[in-house]
Amino acid sequence: MHAPTERRIQLPHLALSALTWGDEDAPALLALHGWLDNAGSFALLAPLLATRYRVIALDLPGHGHADHLPAGASYHYVDYVRAVLAAIDALQLDRLALLGHSLGAGIAALTAAAAPGRIAQLLLIEGLGPLGDDGSHTLQRFRDALAPRDGGRKPLRVFRDVAQAVSARSIVSGLPAELARPIVERGLIETEGGWRWRSDPQLTRPSATRLAESQIHALLRGIDAPTALLLAQPATSYLPSAPMQARAACVANIRVSHLDGGHHLHLEHPAAVAGWIHPTT
Repeated sequence: MHAPTERRIQLPHLALSALTWGDEDAPALLALHGWLDNAGSFALLAPLLATRYRVIALDLPGHGHADHLPAGASYHYVDYVRAVLAAIDALQLDRLALLGHSLGAGIAALTAAAAPGRIAQLLLIEGLGPLGDDGSHTLQRFRDALAPRDGGRKPLRVFRDVAQAVSARSIVSGLPAELARPIVERGLIETEGGWRWRSDPQLTRPSATRLAESQIHALLRGIDAPTALLLAQPATSYLPSAPMQARAACVANIRVSHLDGGHHLHLEHPAAVAGWIHPTT
């Protein structure tokens, strides 16, 4: 009943993939995953939401089964927002709920700011806007991103089996292996001698520029949709409480909640997160 359906979404410049759950006639909820994750990130939460929503979990460009950008192109948050808006158009959605985790939460917030009339509800887990810049690393980040690339690219790691890849991801992320598995299985492709990651290696290249925090605040003030923000407790190191509170204060209609756990709250506590989205889900 709750097994997802695979869907391919053709955009003008590339194709995305998605996993979908729920009735085609139900209100749409578009889910956006975090950096180096994929639509499998919502494998435990989506079935709990499918009684109320048609859940569409995207693979963002360069992730999961989505197309990669051409060699030399950069993955930038503005282009992610364009891709999400294009996907909404391709799916023929007039208004929808938008759910994002981490990178996906940043993209979701900017999408809501860019097209306020299209987002009926904004649900954010561990993120509100993109990574900002206080100016202290601007020059070095710019130089690093534009430095000549090493012609001798390091070979991609090949795992002997899926279990080894799950173990590697679990060690890096801190997620228990059984929770990391849905992301890992969707993020692998079989190759000679074993398995390797599907995600575009260019995703790990540094961004040349980031917005100043004041600019992010200005964008967040453009969010009209009722917004809910769920943060891990204790706070994740790269989402310190004070800056997150300052960002939340920019959103007119927001409720902020906290849940004990790590960065992937929707995998660790899917029932609790489903209840946070809607008490009767």
